[in-house]
This record gives sequence, structure tokens and C-alpha cells, in this order.
Amino acid sequence: MLRIVLFLLTNLAVMLVAGVVLSLLGVGSTHGAGNTLQLGNLLVMCFVFGSVGSLISLLMSKWMAKRSMGVQIIESPRTGEERWLVDTVAELSQKAGIKMPEVGIFPSYQSNAFATGWNKNAALVAVSAGLLQRMTRDEVRAVLGHEIGHVANGDMVTLALVQGVVNAFVMFFSRIIGNFVDRVIFKNEEGPGIAYYVTSIVADIVLGILASTIVMYFSRYREFRADEAGAQLAGRQAMINALRALQREQEVPDQMPAEMTAMAITTGKREGFSFASLFMSHPPLEKRIEALQNLQIA
Repeated sequence: MLRIVLFLLTNLAVMLVAGVVLSLLGVGSTHGAGNTLQLGNLLVMCFVFGSVGSLISLLMSKWMAKRSMGVQIIESPRTGEERWLVDTVAELSQKAGIKMPEVGIFPSYQSNAFATGWNKNAALVAVSAGLLQRMTRDEVRAVLGHEIGHVANGDMVTLALVQGVVNAFVMFFSRIIGNFVDRVIFKNEEGPGIAYYVTSIVADIVLGILASTIVMYFSRYREFRADEAGAQLAGRQAMINALRALQREQEVPDQMPAEMTAMAITTGKREGFSFASLFMSHPPLEKRIEALQNLQIA
């Protein structure tokens, strides 16, 4: 129920903000005389909706993560483990050159962690209770280094920008296809008809699926970069050991919500090469370990 409410709130915010922006820009109708597309207006509209959606999701990411994952923020450490966790994040953040993120723990048996936030100096780093229970401190430190690497690299912002551009082009080309079918095939010159809307929706779905491979490619690429950051901050062998610990848990059911998967250190699934792997947010753990073994650092 909470996820549905968050989804509706996000989309309502997108509609309100996009409407205001389009009004301020003076963007008019996307259709002109004879049911022709006004490509300039259409392009601006698509970029506004595509970008606003991604940016609002980014701005709300920390708030949504806390609620959807049940993250308990450590404001005043109550145990030695919490104190060590906060101190370790502080140490690694200083080494990475970013401000201290919020630190939290979320209830999950699966060993996992994630980082999110709209700004690298206003981020959230959270680990699962299962990870703290079953990993050694060196391994947990490496996982924290990986997540802080995401923050220092600005991965959340870059992913939002990539997603925004992809969304814009999907909307733009799907409406061009819809207009072509409406005007050329159905000979409709009196404004957008049912064929335009149906075709645009179908094209949105098809192009959206294909375009998601671009976003997922970047997501996989940033995991290699975050692993490298984790190795530099916490030691290469510790990072390798942490990934091997995650390998041993790949049969544990994935408990991360779909919208949080791209921000996690692992999806909890075996990922070999296949067509489906083009849609994976994370590279196979074997490939990540191999990349670290070839890394020329201590």
C-alpha cells in the first residue's frame, strides 16, 4: 500500500511541476493544422516530462528509500556495532572527499546495502541487518566503501540524467510513430485520433523496453567503478572477499523493492550472459571479482 501511495505522489508531483514549467516556457499545442506535429513543442514537452520525472524521483529518493525499506537512521549509536558503523562511514567519507552521509540499517535477512540521495554531500548509506550479522568487519567496510564510491562518483545524479534523456526520446519518437500511423495509415487530418493514442502507448512500451538496455548498461558500468572505489578505500582483497560473501548468498530470495535494485550492491540473483542480461542492473559477481583481481592497486 505504501509503495502505491509513493508512486501516486511522485506522479502527481511530476504532473504539477511539468505543467508549471511548460506554462513558463510558453509551450503550446503539439499538434497543428492538418494533424501535423509541432516538433519543437513536442521535443520541449518530452524533455520537460522526461527530465522532471527523473529529477523528482532523485530528489525524493532518500525519503522514499527510508520509508519503502524501513531504514532506521542511526542518530545516536546505541550499541558498539552501530558506533563502529557510523565511525567507519565517517572515515571512508573523509577519504572519498564527501560530507558525512546519513547512516542507517534496514530489516532484511539478505546481505545487501545501498546508497542514495540527490547530492553527494547529502546522501544516505544503509546496510541490511543480515549483512551485519554474517559478514566480517573487513567485508562490511568494503561494502561501505563501495556505496560511498557510488556517492563520490555522483552515480545517482548521473543515472537520473541518463534516465531523463532516455525517457524524453522514448516519448518523442513514440508520438512521431503514433502521428504517422494516425495521419498516413488512418488518413486522419482532424487532430489526434484514437489510432494516435493507441499507437503512442504501444510504442512507449516497446521503445521503453529497448531503451532500458541503455540505462542498465550504465548501471552495470557504475558497479565496476564503485567496486574499484571500494577497493581503493577499504582494500582490494577485502572488496573481493565481500563479493565472494555475496556469491555464497545468491540463493537467498531478493527482498529489495524493484525501484531500489539499481542502488543495491547486489540483486541476489545469478547473472550469466543471455539476452536477459542486457536488462540487468548489476554485472555477474564473477565478472566483478575478475575485474578487481586485474586491478592494479594494493
